[in-house]
Amino acid sequence: MRRFLFPTLAGLVLLGLWWLPFAIGHVPPGTLPQPTEVARAAVDEATSGRLLDSAIASLFRVAWGFTLAVVVAVPTGLVVGRAIGLRAAVLPWVNFFRSMSPVAWIPFAIVWFGVGDPPAIFLLFYATFFQIVLATVAAVAQVPRVYYRVAEDLGLSRRRTVLHVTFPAILPQLVTALRVAIGVAWMVDVVAEMIAVRSGLGYLIIDARNGLRMDRAVVGMIAIGVIGLSLDALFARLARVPSVRWGFER
Repeated sequence: MRRFLFPTLAGLVLLGLWWLPFAIGHVPPGTLPQPTEVARAAVDEATSGRLLDSAIASLFRVAWGFTLAVVVAVPTGLVVGRAIGLRAAVLPWVNFFRSMSPVAWIPFAIVWFGVGDPPAIFLLFYATFFQIVLATVAAVAQVPRVYYRVAEDLGLSRRRTVLHVTFPAILPQLVTALRVAIGVAWMVDVVAEMIAVRSGLGYLIIDARNGLRMDRAVVGMIAIGVIGLSLDALFARLARVPSVRWGFER
């Protein structure tokens, strides 16, 4: 009951707070749509197929940018994490670029890649790459040294040690880092679509604002929240995989 009833009750409270300004006084036109207006706009956007097309476009960019970041960042973090000298040299710069907002790179992304999917994918890659590298390096540094001594005693090669010792040991921390990173990627994608792309949920919101259709803008916002919640739930379920769950039960 706590898992489903309490969120439902909280949602009803939020809906009541949304209704409250309309119940107690006049709301200036074009500033806040009524829930009924948003519901009608949601039906229109869904039946026309625009909402689905926008969601697919956004998820396509997130999938590419996030996947590329994971494929490059995890091996980089494994290498940097095992080499103490390399770690000391690289980590300050990883933190430097991680602290720099991806939004600051939007002008360069547009100049380099034009308008469309490539600049958005680049921004998503940038937003998550350094974060995943840092998390991987930190996880590798926490692996007990006794694991590596046992691997040496068993005669494991460096490659087999990484695959069968280091990588399984860091999986719990890595899954947590990926869960945070996918949320960051989703937010950055919406920002990128508002500026450098002409499709997706971010563009849907900007287009609705330009047309003074705030009800459609709220529909896009709700869709962003629902999809973001679904992505987080998907990565949360990865923590229940046996090869990962041990790190949370310890």
